[in-house]
Amino acid sequence: MNLTRTSVLTLAGALLVASCSSPSAPSDDGLVLADGYELGGYNPVAGFGAAGEAKMYDGLVRLTGGAGMPGFEPALAANVPTANSDATIWTVELRSGVTFSDGSTFDAADVAATYKAILDPASASEAKSSFDMISDVVALDERTVEFRLAYSYAPLLTKMLIGIVPSESVATPGLAAESTLNTQPIGTGPYTLVDLSPDRAVFAANKNYWGGEPRIRKLTLLYVPDDNTRAQRMMSGEIDGTNLPPLLANTFADRDGMSVTAHQSADWRGVSLPTNNPVVGDKAMRMALNLAANRQSMIDNVLGGHGRVAATPIPEVYGSSYNPNATFAYDPDRAAQILTEAGWLEGSDGIRSKNGQRAQFTIMYNSVDTVRRDLAQAFASDALGIGVEVDLEALSWDRIDPRINLDSTLLGGGDEPFDPDTQAYNALDSKYIAPGVGSIYNNPSDYSNPVVDAGLDVGRRSLDPAIRDAAYRDVQQAYVDDPGYVYLVFLDHTYVSKDSDWRMSGPVLEPHAHGVTWGPWWSLQSWTQEQ
Repeated sequence: MNLTRTSVLTLAGALLVASCSSPSAPSDDGLVLADGYELGGYNPVAGFGAAGEAKMYDGLVRLTGGAGMPGFEPALAANVPTANSDATIWTVELRSGVTFSDGSTFDAADVAATYKAILDPASASEAKSSFDMISDVVALDERTVEFRLAYSYAPLLTKMLIGIVPSESVATPGLAAESTLNTQPIGTGPYTLVDLSPDRAVFAANKNYWGGEPRIRKLTLLYVPDDNTRAQRMMSGEIDGTNLPPLLANTFADRDGMSVTAHQSADWRGVSLPTNNPVVGDKAMRMALNLAANRQSMIDNVLGGHGRVAATPIPEVYGSSYNPNATFAYDPDRAAQILTEAGWLEGSDGIRSKNGQRAQFTIMYNSVDTVRRDLAQAFASDALGIGVEVDLEALSWDRIDPRINLDSTLLGGGDEPFDPDTQAYNALDSKYIAPGVGSIYNNPSDYSNPVVDAGLDVGRRSLDPAIRDAAYRDVQQAYVDDPGYVYLVFLDHTYVSKDSDWRMSGPVLEPHAHGVTWGPWWSLQSWTQEQ
């Protein structure tokens, strides 16, 4: 670039839908939101905003909201990008007249530099494996970029949500985690960061935003890690909104002047079953545990009704890609029968064993996550009902990580839920069994199923929607015939907000990573005010 030149409501019934009324005059009013997630780390090269939620950046495309699966519309791209016949070359025409927040002009060199930095080993980006289909990104001219892929990849638009940074900001190779972009972001987005401390971030509307200056002029995010503290500050009127666990959010349902919203997500919670574990590596045990889990009870009692039953990583919202027959009935009697037939026999204390191996295993969960804790406890109770003893360990992630391929973990997933490939591939494909391939959270069960692998490969390479849908339905059926996890639930993300006269754009399907950058505020820049 050249320096000559920034009330409980469900998904189907969201707070307020988009209005066709003419925009109101800009307001100096600001919002103060409390988040349970740490502030900073605002570098797209390190993976920030991969699902398109970053307020300081734009991707080449952005999500469209509404019920069901979101679509894609142009952002920094002038039009929705297109692929060649085998989806190995994608051409992107870029929007003109866009500037970064430092005043420099956006062009094709910035796009190429951003993606090259993500893929550069020197960046040590946690997002790198998610972009491994990209061989090169070439600026054909100032307004045209070409993505050259290592293999056919149909859902590449999902990889174009991540924010673009100025080429100068990544000109010198280095660790993405140490880049100044983490605390001094430079983007083309609707907001700019004006102040950052460990517990407070202040954003101002970008007056030069190509999509028009946002009506909400100021956004303040407070880092408040404790759920109860956020609830107390919401109750006192100190903040305008926050994210809360579902049972805690439900306590605000009848409070005047506040609304509770529950946004549908593809954010799953489930128990990994590592194949190297002497108990859960047993195929009969895996099937029995899936049949013993009372998923609906977990939704009712742990999630306060804000969730959906999960059997695979593919939820019903995926439409024709979803297989309604690929489910597990709640059948503890059948689960017990399967274990007995496989040689897992009850001892005098009611716990089973097989060939001297006691049916006892550990589930680790993140110690600060109350929903994971409660789901783990509910699952342990269900397992005990069929003679399997589960020990629970509340740990920090740095203590969970070294044990993740041996002991079970209460995990979450759905980081990029806007296509079945990005939802299921990393969780189920056996290529991640090989040492050093992907993240330790990719297929942590070391699950291997040739039929699943083949279906996942067809799904990501074909441009024919019918072929892709059929492939994913086959994947789900093959998986439930030979499970490698106990998928439990898909969460609805719950939020509490003050009522106001702002007209919002409605909800969107949310990913695993959530907080106040999602919820009612995911499209803050498009809000208008009642007149």
